[in-house]
Amino acid sequence: MKNDYEVKLYMSERRKGLSQKVAAARAGMSERTARKYEQARKLPSELKRPHEWQTRSNPFEDDWPWVVAQLERDPALQAATLFALLCEKHPGRYRPTQDRTLRRHIARWRALHGPEQDVIFEQRHTPGERAESDFTHMEDLGVTIAGEPFPPLLYHFVLTYSNTEAASLCFSETFEALAEGIEKALWQIGGVPVHHRTDHLRAAVRQLRKEEQEDWTLRYQALMAHYGMQPTWNNTGVAHENGDVEQSHHRFKEAVDQALRVRGSRDFATRAAYDHFVQDLIHKRNQTRTARLTAEKVALRPLPATALAPCKELRVTVSRFSTISVVGNVYSVPSRLIGTSILLRIRAEHLEGYVGTTRVFELPRLIGKHHHRIDYHHIIWSLVRKPGAFAAYRYRDELFPTTTFRLAYDRLRSDGAKRADRDYVRILHLAASTSEAEVETALHIVLEAGKSPTFATVRDLVQVPTQVPAIEVPPLDLSAYDRLIPSRRDCV
Repeated sequence: MKNDYEVKLYMSERRKGLSQKVAAARAGMSERTARKYEQARKLPSELKRPHEWQTRSNPFEDDWPWVVAQLERDPALQAATLFALLCEKHPGRYRPTQDRTLRRHIARWRALHGPEQDVIFEQRHTPGERAESDFTHMEDLGVTIAGEPFPPLLYHFVLTYSNTEAASLCFSETFEALAEGIEKALWQIGGVPVHHRTDHLRAAVRQLRKEEQEDWTLRYQALMAHYGMQPTWNNTGVAHENGDVEQSHHRFKEAVDQALRVRGSRDFATRAAYDHFVQDLIHKRNQTRTARLTAEKVALRPLPATALAPCKELRVTVSRFSTISVVGNVYSVPSRLIGTSILLRIRAEHLEGYVGTTRVFELPRLIGKHHHRIDYHHIIWSLVRKPGAFAAYRYRDELFPTTTFRLAYDRLRSDGAKRADRDYVRILHLAASTSEAEVETALHIVLEAGKSPTFATVRDLVQVPTQVPAIEVPPLDLSAYDRLIPSRRDCV
């Protein structure tokens, strides 16, 4: 069967006055074939007839009414499920390879008689009109930091006209992560769209109490007001209403996966190295959208004078346990702050504590609820004076900085030392006042030697820093240099 191009070439040569034999040779067909198309005055595509007959018998003909009944009852049933049921009803009747045949029959039935499907309506985007954003999980990429799994969320921001994107790594779907991601994206792009569309707020805060949800919504509206954007939300559970960013999630994760494959490793030395890798990839992807972004930037509104730096502020008082309770989690703070009222600023990944206008501490934020973070540096100065409190301390397991410290304590207990708790607390105090790394090295040496890691043994191996002598700095006389500067009179 010749194609339309060959027949058109033959007809063109004939119109030039060439004979059938010469024109057919130039078109690459026999004279007999050329004569057939010339007499028919039709192209090969016009001579084709629809295939209305079966070339082989339908192996599912007897069971087809049952298959149709199942599909009419529940159109979502898959061909693989129905084929498995048929094989169970009629053992030996069907071969495993015939599941593809059933799949083709079901696909044809759905096209002719199946239910109507949801239509995705392609949208017309206007420069500077709208941005969409959402969170997406990244753990399926298998990224590790120093060998440890690193499965953070990604906050993804996309301008719907130019598809210019920005992203931020985060650990939880909190308001602070959303707000910091929006600010970072807007200042990176250099302008503000009219609308910002995100996931339905109640879907993002479904685990919060009613009053917390209201506070979340009010803070979000205040953020939108600061940048002059109109907030919109897609309906709960309808992801395709945020279609641009959902598609960008998929394509971006595919791009990250390919870049990781090219890199040859999914392990990064630090989180900063991984974040640099992600931001570099986004920069390269945005370079392909420069023309549309240039057109969109003209329509974007200017940024406000300053960033909002959104955070939640709380007033907390440090308990007599030298701890504070924040959003369902417990944190230790320096013991000198016991009884002090502290202004706490909660950000996406850390907490900042202020006494007046002075920042007195910064702590990593815990993800979730009912967790605790106790830093032995905060309480060891009191604990070393009350070592008996160590054995029953509620957060005792947090006072083992590394596995080596835990092994040392267990060895002290197994040796039957009467002062095991006191020895370990004094070792911990030594680590806080000198160097934790050096104390850990000393413990490792003692344990490998098979000795009991008593305080005296460890102290002898640790280099206690001596006081650095004060160096007197002589006063500097710069008058000699002043004489080298010409006076105004000399310059005239």
